[in-house]
Amino acid sequence: MQEVLHDAQTSRLDARHKVLFAFIDRVNHDSPRITADDVAAVRAAGWTDEALYFAITVCALFNFYNRWIDATGVHAMSEEAHRAGGKRSARGSYAR
Repeated sequence: MQEVLHDAQTSRLDARHKVLFAFIDRVNHDSPRITADDVAAVRAAGWTDEALYFAITVCALFNFYNRWIDATGVHAMSEEAHRAGGKRSARGSYAR
């Protein structure tokens, strides 16, 4: 895992996943310039349109949630507030 986090392209991931991770890095940092050739390279590595759809969606959702958390101050919640929320969820459910 540390290898992948440090540099997916030099990690022990198989070639197929390296292509996918490179594509997702592009989605994350340069999405306006993704071309049909970029998508074709991922398809050529064996990934389906459905798999690409899910990979792009997961990437986009993580970006959304990270920005939402940063902007709403969730990081600033105290450890005590997090524990109280966890206990409340354990007793009942996530529904409030």
